[in-house]
Amino acid sequence: MSSYLFTSESVTEGHPDKMADQVSDAVLDAML
Repeated sequence: MSSYLFTSESVTEGHPDKMADQVSDAVLDAML
């Protein structure tokens, strides 16, 4: 889970919230 949080934070720093949400959803789906 920590890798998911780290990825989410990294993306948020360089991309809009919408892009971060899409990436977070994709990562979460992959983990599930």
